Amino acid sequence: MRRGSPEVDDNTILIRRTLRSGQKVYYDGHVVILGDVNPGAEVVATGNVIVMGTVRGVVHAGAGGNEKAIVLAFRLEPIQLRIANHITRSPDGPPQKPTGPEVARIKNGVVTIEAYSP
Repeated sequence: MRRGSPEVDDNTILIRRTLRSGQKVYYDGHVVILGDVNPGAEVVATGNVIVMGTVRGVVHAGAGGNEKAIVLAFRLEPIQLRIANHITRSPDGPPQKPTGPEVARIKNGVVTIEAYSP
């Protein structure tokens, strides 16, 4: 693989809608959502989760124990966010407005949310 080239993976599902309360997606691979993940909705993937919208529900990336999995979204305001066996939730208080997409990943054994930089 050439440096900087995208990883090719056929194990990805594309969901072209917002997930509403009570809707659940479980997938053995990567999940890409063109919409939001609303409170009460849940996404569980063994790979990465990419949301072209806001995450307000529950998202679990790397569900098979993959600590290199990420969650990427325009806004991360999850009720609960998990990567592999690590769990976090949104901080108390009013949500901060990001200036761009956000990414959650494991750094030094802790789920870290930061601005996405390609």
